[in-house]
Amino acid sequence: MDPTEAGAPPDGTRAAQVVALFREHNAALVAFLRARLNSHADAQEVAQEVYLKLLSLKESTVIDSPRAFLFRAASNLAVDRLRMRNVRAAAPPDPDDDAWHATPMPEQHASALEQWRDLHLALDELPPKTSRAFVMHVIDGRDFSAIAAEMNLSERMVRYHVGNALAHCRDRRDRAESPE
Repeated sequence: MDPTEAGAPPDGTRAAQVVALFREHNAALVAFLRARLNSHADAQEVAQEVYLKLLSLKESTVIDSPRAFLFRAASNLAVDRLRMRNVRAAAPPDPDDDAWHATPMPEQHASALEQWRDLHLALDELPPKTSRAFVMHVIDGRDFSAIAAEMNLSERMVRYHVGNALAHCRDRRDRAESPE
């Protein structure tokens, strides 16, 4: 909400100071933040956070230079926003996030489909126990002891089957990458 839309607060209160700061410096603050964040929407959000931060300060808090405080707080919040962007960009997609299923670029999609098809073909060439142990461990993420209990095998045999499947898949991939 724009602080100028609210009824004018009594002079001398923190709210009156924030409204005055908003009127005098908001355009410059948003421009400053936009240059740092490269996004007008993010700049407006961070500016709004700064005004909220100012409003949440105790009335007894003395700010010697409100404009300097405004821009310093904005700069700090912008740095936090940029760090968060970098963390999100580096993190693997979160399945609970609504954007995790975003359509990949056509080349990535085609490559993933080809890899998936190649994996299925490689697994089809394996004995059923080997293929099943591999899928349960690598794709389902189950540990060897759980697989051993379900398949009625020893852990050592499960490791053997998973190792054979991995070796087979690697061998198949290497043959595909270096045609004779």
